[in-house]
Amino acid sequence: MAEKVLMKGNEAIAEAAIQAGCRHYFGYPITPQTEIAAYMAKRMPKIGGVFLQAESEIAAINMVYGVSAAGKRVMTSSSSPGISLKGEGLSYLAGSDLPALVVNVQRGGPGLGGIQPSQADYFQATRGGGHGDYHMIVLAPASVQEMASLTVKGFDLADKYRMTAMILADGTIGQMMEPVSLEVEPPKVYEKPWALTGTKMARKHNIVTSLFLQPEALEKLNIERYARYRIVEENEVMYESFQMEDAEICVVAYGITARVSKNAVTAARAKGIRVGLIRPITLWPFPKAALAEAATRVKSFLSVEMSMGQMIEDIELATRCKKPVTLVNRVGGMIPTPEQVLSAIEQAAGGDR
Repeated sequence: MAEKVLMKGNEAIAEAAIQAGCRHYFGYPITPQTEIAAYMAKRMPKIGGVFLQAESEIAAINMVYGVSAAGKRVMTSSSSPGISLKGEGLSYLAGSDLPALVVNVQRGGPGLGGIQPSQADYFQATRGGGHGDYHMIVLAPASVQEMASLTVKGFDLADKYRMTAMILADGTIGQMMEPVSLEVEPPKVYEKPWALTGTKMARKHNIVTSLFLQPEALEKLNIERYARYRIVEENEVMYESFQMEDAEICVVAYGITARVSKNAVTAARAKGIRVGLIRPITLWPFPKAALAEAATRVKSFLSVEMSMGQMIEDIELATRCKKPVTLVNRVGGMIPTPEQVLSAIEQAAGGDR
């Protein structure tokens, strides 16, 4: 059995990144993700890596661009307002087809908001995060163990598809402590013939850029990029299904709200209510097929979120609005309780049983 250690979610991300072969980290402190930067500041110098607290979030994401262009694994992390500042850089990474891992440990907003947990950056992450036609792979951990395992997965997917991968966590998962195994598979090695490593007079020059002044060339590149995105959608969807075999009501939730919802589903089952849970692990690509199949069997969906209902749109798109979707939410840094979710399940089932 793998040895486990007690760690914060943020610390688990940092150590897992190191285990995944990341030796370059650039960031800027902001609550509730600062422990990632602090951990990297302590560990990177000891393993021959690079830690740099940039002068701003904008500087940090552009440093990520430079290291990725050189073919190295690189990471940055921030929280909601900081990710907004990185938005231009995220678009530049996508436009240059550069792999990187970006971590967003969300806090309440908009604006500076508060420092309590939130899931209100769902639209920002799943719709790209910056300007232009592009996607990021978005991974949503629901435990400290997944903070570690999805970090490793994120680096691998980023390199495999030449895309930015984002860990979209919330402040609760980032700050909570749980036992975690940090034994991971050896880092996968992906050939990067496009990287700026120096030609040594042995090959033609590589050019990394997102600037294409000829509209025909830019159109061709965008179409090719979306063909790659379709491959991601076909092969990399991840989700958890819980008690869905005979469910008449389907709860959809991710991150900390999924843990809350699973308790509510168990309590509802004890009352004889046939309810199940689908937990998206990849928010992009979204588990459309799983929800479309569920829509052929269940009477309704409940979307449990720490936002004003951003994920509802993806549930409705996946199910083609075949069944009603009800929002169960708290916002501003508040977390839904199992009792709140259970009450919504009971209402959906037609009252107490």
